[in-house]
Order: sequence, then structure tokens, then C-alpha cells
Amino acid sequence: MDHAEALLIGGRAGVGKTTVGWEVSALLRAEAVAHTVIDGDFMGQVHPAPDGDPHRAKITESNLTAVWANFARLGHRRLIYTNTMSVLPETTGMFERAMGAGVGIARVLLTASDATTRERLEGRELGSELEQELTASLRKARLLDRRAHVNTVRVATDGRLVTDIAREVIAATGWAGLHPAGRA
Repeated sequence: MDHAEALLIGGRAGVGKTTVGWEVSALLRAEAVAHTVIDGDFMGQVHPAPDGDPHRAKITESNLTAVWANFARLGHRRLIYTNTMSVLPETTGMFERAMGAGVGIARVLLTASDATTRERLEGRELGSELEQELTASLRKARLLDRRAHVNTVRVATDGRLVTDIAREVIAATGWAGLHPAGRA
């Protein structure tokens, strides 16, 4: 494989991005498909925001570029990247700059009902930010529904096993079973 490939898993808070990302990784490992995993939420976690970068987009891209370079030096060419807004069209440039021109991008938008995400967030958010997370999750779900890249595959997570969801996500990439063992 000459060029890099990225699987972008997006969706509102509480939809299961991180859980599904790790399950996709587990299923790919079981098939000896080489890949890396980055939780994009951590790429911009700095407070206060850097000068001139109020939305932390520049620091996120800089960190993604640096981390990907380390993986690429090891021969890796496939990335699983989880982040709420990663399936929006404007993220394409960041991945092209970080991973190289011609990067193949598969986008998956995980979806869940308001009730399901509320239940998940109530189980997860034990601190002071539950209401803020619920409000932001609803707002971002609506935005993602309207603005996700045209080639985004939508995968519902309500009432489903994570292994079934992960298999559907992998199907959107064509990665499974293509390059057994080694760096691919």
C-alpha cells in the first residue's frame, strides 16, 4: 500500500465512538490487519486555548501530524481516528496534511437516539459537566446529521452489540482480511 488510509469515526457524545474504535481495533488485530488508533479528543486537550487557535484546530493538527509521523516511521499506513466532528467535510485537509496527499478516507457517523445517549452519558459523566454534555451532544447530533461529508456511512448503535457495530464499521473500509500480518 503506497498511501495512508484513515477510518474516521464520528458522532455525538455518548454514541460509542471510543468503544467502537477499540472494538474495530480488536477485530482487525484478530485478523492480523496492521493499524493504529488515535482518540482525537486528546489531540487538542489544552487549557487555555493557544493564542490564535481558539477552537484548538491548529494544535490538534500539529499533534496528529507528530503522532502519525511516529506510526508511519514504523511502517503503518492505516489509522482509526475517533472524534465527534471528524466526519465533517472540512476535516479532509487536516488528514491530507498530517498523513500525506492521497490519503484514503472512510467516514463513519455513529448515531443513537436522544434517550440512548442520555442513558450512556448519565452512566459516564460522574462529575459536574453532565448537563453541559447532554446539551452539547444534542446540538452536535443535529449538526452532524446536516453536515456530515456526503460519503459518510451512518451506523446506528441503539440496542446493538458493539461487535456487530464494529463489523459494520470495518465493512465501510474494506480493510479486514486484505493484508494478513505485517505492516499494511
